[in-house]
Amino acid sequence: MSGPIGGQATLPAPLRRRDREKTRQEILEVAFAEFAEKGFSGGNTDVIAQSANVTKRLIFYYFESKEQLFTAVLEMAYERIRRSEESLRLDELSPRAAIRKLVEFTFDFDNAHPEFVRLVTIENIHRARHLRKSRKIKAMNRPIIQQIARVLARGEREKVVRRGVDPVELHMTLSALCIFSVANRHTFESVFDYDMTSEAARTRRKKEIDELLWRYVRL
Repeated sequence: MSGPIGGQATLPAPLRRRDREKTRQEILEVAFAEFAEKGFSGGNTDVIAQSANVTKRLIFYYFESKEQLFTAVLEMAYERIRRSEESLRLDELSPRAAIRKLVEFTFDFDNAHPEFVRLVTIENIHRARHLRKSRKIKAMNRPIIQQIARVLARGEREKVVRRGVDPVELHMTLSALCIFSVANRHTFESVFDYDMTSEAARTRRKKEIDELLWRYVRL
């Protein structure tokens, strides 16, 4: 057997230490897909470990339990929509334009991310028991309510929005109207033989939600 060239020992390539944050994020991404598809009860940590190419032991190193992993997935999901909302810059728009932009964003986000809607639905089945344990969720959801409150206050000053509209109530109504087209599309289409997924149908529905909300808040 021939030795190394020049008589020098060949050293193995140095082992790379795992980037802890990257590994954690990869686990979350896989868990997100698993829980959105199968729910909390059906989600399997063995499948998550295999898909993320890590050991199950490593999952529980980052997340002490399946419940903590699911909670972290929910936090990630909410953080994504709330971070996206920060770019809306509603304070720079007229109250009418701000309502329209908020509707368009929320409707488009829900339709582009049906897995987010499924996760929210799943957590409601569990009566928000995981969200209630999160220290982050309430804080990260506060900014969108504050944005809406400022839009409404500006609308009142400009005498285009009626007094007393609750920003949380408005956000709840907006969420309900937008989520319905994703969460109930299969049953609604089947029962009423009604198109909800074509581009024309989505554009029409988005416009209707916008008009409904503006009629609700306007003076």
